[in-house]
Amino acid sequence: MAYFDAASALPLHPVARQALLASLDEGWADPVRLYREGRRARLLMDSAREAVAAEVGCRADELVFTSSGTRAVHDGIAGALAGRRRIGRHLIVSSVEHSSVLHSAERWAADGGSVTEVPVGRSGAVDAGEFAGALRADTALACLQSANHEVGTEQPVAAVAEACRAAGVPLLVDAAQSLGWGRVAGDWSLLAASAHKWGGPPGVGLLVVRKGVRFAPQGPLDERESGRAAGFGNLPAIVAAAASLRAVRAEAAQEAVRLRELTARIRARVAESVPDVEVMGDGQRRLPGIVTFSCLYADGESLLHELDRAGFSVSSGSSCTSSTLTPSHVLKAMGVLSEGNVRVSLPPGTAAADVERFLEVLPGVVAAVRAKADPLPADGGTPVRAGDVLVVDALGRRCPIPVIELAKVIGEVPVGGTVRVLADDEAARLDIPAWCEMRGQEYLGEEAADQGAAYLVRRVS
Repeated sequence: MAYFDAASALPLHPVARQALLASLDEGWADPVRLYREGRRARLLMDSAREAVAAEVGCRADELVFTSSGTRAVHDGIAGALAGRRRIGRHLIVSSVEHSSVLHSAERWAADGGSVTEVPVGRSGAVDAGEFAGALRADTALACLQSANHEVGTEQPVAAVAEACRAAGVPLLVDAAQSLGWGRVAGDWSLLAASAHKWGGPPGVGLLVVRKGVRFAPQGPLDERESGRAAGFGNLPAIVAAAASLRAVRAEAAQEAVRLRELTARIRARVAESVPDVEVMGDGQRRLPGIVTFSCLYADGESLLHELDRAGFSVSSGSSCTSSTLTPSHVLKAMGVLSEGNVRVSLPPGTAAADVERFLEVLPGVVAAVRAKADPLPADGGTPVRAGDVLVVDALGRRCPIPVIELAKVIGEVPVGGTVRVLADDEAARLDIPAWCEMRGQEYLGEEAADQGAAYLVRRVS
């Protein structure tokens, strides 16, 4: 089985496993106590903190360990906003941030704060100038991920950090996906990350708050971790997280070169061997191991199941693989195709032979899934004409059926003619415009309908 979902979690690094087992015997005591066992635990904690701080590029007393990366994000945003409440109640985020950031922003807005969501282009990156333009006199905090977790695109953190620094606004960087590969560039103010993303144990996050940043921890105070992370920390896991970060960083430069070659191979070969596919994300400014693509006329959940049967563990941002029935907010913000979405994220050490086998298997898997796509029933699904417009009723049908039916009938209208697709699947709002861009047809927009919405497409060729 080839595990290709490193962006979700990495298996425990061998160094982390060794450190974890060793520290279970040495690091069980309370590190705030003054007796021998407590002092020994405190030495382990201090050593772990200094090791991680050195890799992050911060002072040891600026870094605290939390129970997860999500906890670090929530606490970092809440503390920074509270610390600068006299400045204002304006928060800036990008539209492709991790859900932990966006959930914090939603909570802030619900409590009366204002939020600006900076859009991204089709590559998934914000424009640094546009981000800087969102800064206001009452901006309390800005948030920008170092690299996107779904498509791998790196963000212009250094340029944004410079603009934020000039405006006197702290920038919080979610570095969960990139920290294992290297330090985050730029003069950022706060940083959050998660150990299981670099091969450390789950349940360990880190939060860095630079000296000089106004920060007011929220919730009941605790004497541990400078009052910024309550509770008795999992010291053995923290020690293992520190050891694994140092180990993966030692291998990162060489491994990044190798994985970039493999992902470039996937990007090129998928585009060549799979018809009607959109490969996403910036082709150059990207993390080493992530490749994301979407396949027209294919169900994302079926693709994942078939690839799993073929021996490949991958993930997807398609709405048909989600309990919410809505497409990934990242794909939606980028304006790219969501149906048949596959994210391949290669862990360090991935064998080139496994990638080759994946590339050999993929075209057949996609073809088989497309062949099984459920057509619209004859009763109520047959296209009808309303004047010069051909109407396709795809109500009640999930992705990718609305787009499949659009593709089937577009040739039945003359050049300049219009197809009106009725659909109540949220993914259609994203996938029909994306289909038009891929196939060279003109998307005219969306209209209200008795049920769902009507999507208008003009035939260009």
